[in-house]
Amino acid sequence: MAMTEKPTLPEGAFENFRNEMSYGDYLGLDLLLTTQKPRSAEHNELLFIIQHQTTELWMKLMLHELLAAREQIRRGELSPAFKMLARVSRIMTNLIQAWDILATLTPTEYSSFRDSLGKSSGFQSHQYRALEFIFGNKNPALLKPFEHRPEIHAMLSGLLNSPSLYDEAILLLARRGFKLDRTATDRDFSLAYVENTSTMAAWREVYANPKQHWVLYELAEKLVDLEDYFRQWRHRHVTTVQRVIGFKRGTGGTAGVGYLRAMLDVRLFPELWDLRTEL
Repeated sequence: MAMTEKPTLPEGAFENFRNEMSYGDYLGLDLLLTTQKPRSAEHNELLFIIQHQTTELWMKLMLHELLAAREQIRRGELSPAFKMLARVSRIMTNLIQAWDILATLTPTEYSSFRDSLGKSSGFQSHQYRALEFIFGNKNPALLKPFEHRPEIHAMLSGLLNSPSLYDEAILLLARRGFKLDRTATDRDFSLAYVENTSTMAAWREVYANPKQHWVLYELAEKLVDLEDYFRQWRHRHVTTVQRVIGFKRGTGGTAGVGYLRAMLDVRLFPELWDLRTEL
């Protein structure tokens, strides 16, 4: 009778971690995997928590990339910015698909633990608000829910009052010799950007002569990619919320689906979309 071989690790696999950093150590899994704390006994609440926690992790990476991309655009170093912006678009693709998982939650299942959320809501996500501000959807009133967290309030105030990603692109156009009105370049950055005829003329010139303005042309298309995926992410959010709670008010007090639908009409980079009609 053949001897049964003793189970072994794959050849070369390290096995003694008493004095070495393991995978779990590197990722801080002991802490990470203990942060899911359902407030009810309902089976489906864990899905809801993990869905939103993973979204927050992806948003952390998006902010990391977008802030760096904004700085590269400010410096006129567009090649690294393109890689960062493309990565953010791919992250949003992942987040769009993630709504399919939450959509497995039925209205009955969600209702069984909804009261456990209290007044908490995704509307209060400071990272999502930071994304909105970086993209240019500015509104000083949206700082209100964060007044109880001075460090978060200060971070968001900084983003509110600084140029958005699109503002930096417009300022770059001006530095590259395009004639832009001061209303586009020297404005109150705490307010949402308003479509400008001189900005439209500049982008029209870029698209009319892509070979001459190739890096600006590519920057414009990277921005369009971002807004395209961001719109899809928002739309999938609305659809999922309506599927799960219908037209009930949100836990944070907003109109729920009604509020989210209104956000679908927000345009971040208006000239880049409008000029397509003229081309």
